[in-house]
Amino acid sequence: MEIKIFDDAFDMLIGNRGLQKLDKFEHELNLELLGKAIKKARKIKGMTQEQLGQLVGVKKAQISKVENATTDIRFATILKILNALGAKVKFSVEIDEQKLMISE
Repeated sequence: MEIKIFDDAFDMLIGNRGLQKLDKFEHELNLELLGKAIKKARKIKGMTQEQLGQLVGVKKAQISKVENATTDIRFATILKILNALGAKVKFSVEIDEQKLMISE
C-alpha cells in the first residue's frame, strides 16, 4: 500500500490548486463556515430563524438556506443578517499571498 502525503491526496480528490474544481470546493467551504457562524450567533442571541428573517426582511426559509449553505446569497443580505445579529465583521483581502491594508 502506497502512502501519500496530505497535499497529494487532496490534489487527487479535490483538484490541483488553481483549478476550477478546487475553487468551487473552497467557495462552498467558505459558505458553510459562514452559515455555521451565523447560526451560532443567532442561537447566542436567542433568536429563531423566523425572528432573524423578520429583522432582515427575508423569510425563515432563506435564513435556513444560509445557515445550511444550500444557496448562494447576496453580499448585502449577509451584511444585513450580521448587522441584525449585532456582529462585528472584519475583512481580510489577500492578493498573491500579500495582505492588503485597508484604511478607513
